[in-house]
Amino acid sequence: MTDTGQPRLGIRANLAQFTLLVVVNALVGATLGQERSTLPLLAEDVFHLTGYTALLTYVLAFGLTKAITNYFAGTWSDRYGRKPVLVAGWLVAIPVPVLLAWSPVWMGIIAANVLLGVHQGLTWSTTVIMKIDLAGPRRRGLAMGLNEAAGYLAVALTAAITGYLAARYGLRPAPFLFGAACIVIGLGLSTAVVRETRAHAETEAKLHDDVAPPGNVLRHTSFRERALSAACQAGMVNNLNDGLAMGLFPILFTTVSGSLTGVGVLTALYPAVWGIGQLVSGPASDRLGRKHLITAGMLVQAGALTVVAVGSSFAVFAVAMVLLGVGTAMVYPTLLATIGDVAHPAWRARAVGVYRLWRDGGFAVGAVVSGVAADLWGLRAAVALVAVITAASGLVVAVRMYETHPRSPQRSA
Repeated sequence: MTDTGQPRLGIRANLAQFTLLVVVNALVGATLGQERSTLPLLAEDVFHLTGYTALLTYVLAFGLTKAITNYFAGTWSDRYGRKPVLVAGWLVAIPVPVLLAWSPVWMGIIAANVLLGVHQGLTWSTTVIMKIDLAGPRRRGLAMGLNEAAGYLAVALTAAITGYLAARYGLRPAPFLFGAACIVIGLGLSTAVVRETRAHAETEAKLHDDVAPPGNVLRHTSFRERALSAACQAGMVNNLNDGLAMGLFPILFTTVSGSLTGVGVLTALYPAVWGIGQLVSGPASDRLGRKHLITAGMLVQAGALTVVAVGSSFAVFAVAMVLLGVGTAMVYPTLLATIGDVAHPAWRARAVGVYRLWRDGGFAVGAVVSGVAADLWGLRAAVALVAVITAASGLVVAVRMYETHPRSPQRSA
């Protein structure tokens, strides 16, 4: 607190709460990672689904519910506070591992992913908003890098752990018991230890000019404001790639790896590099600016997907997963920092919700586009199509977005 009783802004001034929120977001990522290695194989081996479009129904259900929940998470965080939304998200997650581990029908798996989408939308959105609140304007890229690194390193680690558990003990229930433990710990920390951060946003708002919010934050963020709208489309395409990775990569990897452990390693590489890379790219965007890092990252992702489309060995797929992780790391925290740069603190939580509505809608778009393309033309053709879409998205950022970081040399010029 300052001498006037106002909360202090900055990561160092709020280190204990900021670190706690990093841990909580790691548990959010682990809850998502519990199904990443195993669910596509579960669909084929246990439920005997035929056709890639049918298999990807769980990605579609997850993506749609997470995208919609993101929007409401931002609005509810402004209205009711951040912590109640965070705790509600953990409560919704409680049935997820039970359904994944024991549901006798595929509709139970779909229901689990609907709940998982609501959980991720409420919890991940809220930890993002809370860290932006605490960090203040100067180190926003670092804050987002740490947040997203924690989440996706946990996704990677959990994908590897659940792949090992599935290989040793079977596809069900062992991998999902690990996820249940993460949910219990996350709920306990969020309820007992996490503190409300809305007052920090109100403090930062006093440092800005009294700018009236746009009449419609959804329309303004999605279409009218150049940097915000460019970020929304890039975020959607980025998660289109991730939807493809969640649903189809494990099946493609089985063609070069004879074990579930090998599939787990390849599946984990991408989010692991993604997670670690954000520790570099987040702070780098505070020094170098946002726009060019986003453009380059989208083009690197497109190149990595091209390698996947033509690859035919474990080593080539491993290189492609590393490149895909690098490209995604360049983009992910930088897009969130861009939203934080442009949106006024008075309506920033809603802008974050709108951005994440578009971004996580990419899961659903990816499920439909890649599933239909794979059914029509094959797995590799679907990956190649997504590579073209990703390259086009990078060019949109290059043309439409302006530099948003307040201390960037490009913006000063």
